[in-house]
Amino acid sequence: MASGKKYKILFITSELFPFVKTGGLADVSASLPKELAALGHEVRIVVPRYGAIDTRKFKIHDVVRLKDFSVKLGEKEVLFSVKSSFLPNIRNRVQIYFLDNEEYFGKRKSLYVDPMTGQNYSDNDERFVLFCRGVFELIKKLGWVPDIIHSNDWQTSLVPAFLKTIYKNDEIFKKTKTLTTFHNFEYGGDFPVESFKKTGLDEEFNTDEHLLHNGKLNFMKAGIIFSDFINTVSPGYRDEVLNNPALSSGLNEVLNGRKKDFFGVINGVDRAIWNPATDKFIVKNFELKTIENKYFNKKNLVERFGLSYNNATPVFSIISRLYDYKGIDLIAQSLPELMKQDIQIVLLGTGELKYLNIFDEFTKKYPSKFACYLGFNDELAHLIEAGSDFLLMPSKTEPCGLNQMYSLLYGTIPIVRKTGGLTDTVIDISAGNSTANGFVFEEYSTKALILQVQKALSLYKDKDGFQTMIKNGMKSEFSWVLSAKKYVELYKNLSAS
Repeated sequence: MASGKKYKILFITSELFPFVKTGGLADVSASLPKELAALGHEVRIVVPRYGAIDTRKFKIHDVVRLKDFSVKLGEKEVLFSVKSSFLPNIRNRVQIYFLDNEEYFGKRKSLYVDPMTGQNYSDNDERFVLFCRGVFELIKKLGWVPDIIHSNDWQTSLVPAFLKTIYKNDEIFKKTKTLTTFHNFEYGGDFPVESFKKTGLDEEFNTDEHLLHNGKLNFMKAGIIFSDFINTVSPGYRDEVLNNPALSSGLNEVLNGRKKDFFGVINGVDRAIWNPATDKFIVKNFELKTIENKYFNKKNLVERFGLSYNNATPVFSIISRLYDYKGIDLIAQSLPELMKQDIQIVLLGTGELKYLNIFDEFTKKYPSKFACYLGFNDELAHLIEAGSDFLLMPSKTEPCGLNQMYSLLYGTIPIVRKTGGLTDTVIDISAGNSTANGFVFEEYSTKALILQVQKALSLYKDKDGFQTMIKNGMKSEFSWVLSAKKYVELYKNLSAS
């Protein structure tokens, strides 16, 4: 256990693994609190209780004294209760509070998007105003006052705004500081100006200088302006959004105004889950000393996808949401040329219908070389990381990225574009044998991607060079312990400010 001051930290998130997940935020929201608790801090988590959460499976229970809270959304009075459970399977118990309202959360199986229409829920403004206001009512009822409220993304960005306005004269919050982590600046939480009345904030904040952005109420802007500190999930991404309005939904001017209070902390990897030496989802465990066992996984992977195994043929993998910002347009456009090479490609992902159709067609056109699983399958993701030779990750933007880190730790060499967290974690082959762990290119084009694949094919034939790069990757240190210590440093500086 680390020495130094121990903080009471309330971690607020809209999703949390293993309870409910749409993306990396859920993983971070479990891993970071777990490591902070291991360092001796008292951490509690608040998350909505969506209908998709299995209350029986996770032993989520009612708490008698945490029932029938009331908050106002404009003129509407809304009641909610709070249920409780703990993060499963960890030594340091981390308590979770589930904000429970049937209308806004309980009857929704999906988190943000109506599955019937494919559009965001029309009342997402009310849902997350309720969530943010509810946090304060919960704290007051508990009498457990955090030193730090750590919010995440636009869904929780009104929390620091409420703390400094509606609750500013509340004595119990006098010493509480706020940090908001933005995992992706492209999702700002934009709502019609009329939504402002639902927040309960004074009209003085209903301006372009405060919460309005491009003629709309912007939750993210509230977090940027009102948080004591803000951060994002890699130093590289921080620098990019400060310089490129396109990456910050036009909020880079506001971000530059907070530059001295804006930090980049790279996410970590939960080694209890992502570790080839202990991974229960792979065919044969391996580590640096037993790297040859990796190829049992390669054989199983190839055969599971219905392809013929030949170790002389390298396997390239794609694990991704199928959207343009992930570089999927580059992959789709490059495939006909890539299929001329002596390679096999496996893909796991779900996303835009046009890409589901494109990749489905490719499986028919190149049945011996290309195969895909169009959906989400966590177990299969582990096998792909363990069994592939190379990972294709040519993202247009990538705030942090986790798959490239998983790949490195599993001896799979990433091919990435120079952006965000990919820049911070993958070292290009041009750096030389002693440090290089992958391939990095800058130009967003099919030509640039195909060139990297050709370089990878050359490396694959160079057995010594190939093994050296694999070993460099497997020696990478992406522990959440390191990330958690950086967050504690931020908390420390916050408390001193």
